Amino acid sequence: MNKTIKYSAFDIEITKVLPEGVRDWSAHRPLGISCAATITSEGEIETWYGKGSDGEFNPNMSIVEIRELVKHLQDQAAEGYSILTWNGLGFDFDILAEEGGMIADCKELAMGHIDMMFHVFCLKGYAIGLDKAAKGMGLKGKPPGMRGEMAPRLWAAGQYQEVLDYVQQDTKTLLELAHAIDLERQLRWHSNSGRPQYLSLPSGWLPVREALKLPEPDTSWMSNPWPRTKFTRWMES
Repeated sequence: MNKTIKYSAFDIEITKVLPEGVRDWSAHRPLGISCAATITSEGEIETWYGKGSDGEFNPNMSIVEIRELVKHLQDQAAEGYSILTWNGLGFDFDILAEEGGMIADCKELAMGHIDMMFHVFCLKGYAIGLDKAAKGMGLKGKPPGMRGEMAPRLWAAGQYQEVLDYVQQDTKTLLELAHAIDLERQLRWHSNSGRPQYLSLPSGWLPVREALKLPEPDTSWMSNPWPRTKFTRWMES
């Protein structure tokens, strides 16, 4: 396993329970943040969630708590860690900026961090899910039967530890996937039709600002390809 790159994998879960089948989550803002987790290459895990005066769980992280999380990410970046996400550019940092109000700070973190999904998108013209990527690389991936959209419902039902375990597992998967690519220099997964897919990553993962410089792939075969602005639009306001 390549240990030369120090990663700090990061993920959040939202509070708002969205209707089944919703694809445009931005239409339901504000979403709130129930919890988050970070894990370093050295295996140091931290969890973040709203705490009441007696330490009990709160439905949402407060502005103060969210800003503490942003500061933690900034500190880790300053210490030489590459912040790591899956769709952090188009989701996690967008939500952090809105909920915590540290818009300029979140923009800078977003541009400097490694969003593995966005890097794949810039090369292929379409996105794939974390679980598909992880399992394609022979990793454990998400717990059986668990999906991200279930987390807000579980949190609202008071199943706090289950959601914390889930967000921690996602960060562990992120870290394992990043290290696997560092070792093998390729990403493997299976398409929806079951065909094996390969993506060569000879230089490993690129931070967002470098991924944005990649030439646009040919998406003429797609009926409605996503533009890169789908992920960056929040930073233009």
